[in-house]
Amino acid sequence: MPLSMEVKTMNLVRFVVAISLAVLHSACAAPSLPLATMPGSNATAAQHNSEGIAHYNMGHWSVARDHFASAIEAEPTLGESHFNLALALDKLDLHSEATTHFKKAAELAPGNRAITQSSAYRSHTTSPSSIYEPSGNGGMGGY
Repeated sequence: MPLSMEVKTMNLVRFVVAISLAVLHSACAAPSLPLATMPGSNATAAQHNSEGIAHYNMGHWSVARDHFASAIEAEPTLGESHFNLALALDKLDLHSEATTHFKKAAELAPGNRAITQSSAYRSHTTSPSSIYEPSGNGGMGGY
């Protein structure tokens, strides 16, 4: 027996709602949080990184930035501290600088999925055209 128009419409509505919820869920991913340094890191760097995380969690973005920068000064190869600095810079609306440190964090710790899969990293390193156009051929109609 063929489905009535009413049943077809309800199935379509259910499908659209399910897709909308899936998109909404992915768009509302948990915020990126600062990362602890790896065991064996320089003690001074680890201390500044920990203090930076504490201030970041209190919303003291500038103080957190300064601690993360000091951690990097003590041990420039800490991908986690570059990531954390990028998060603080992002909160301070210093997006160009944040992007630089997100990229450096991924370069220094390419296997750290907490960095490379974070929403903050992806939002700073994904080109807008790739969001609108899968081929990346200019996006937005080539304007």
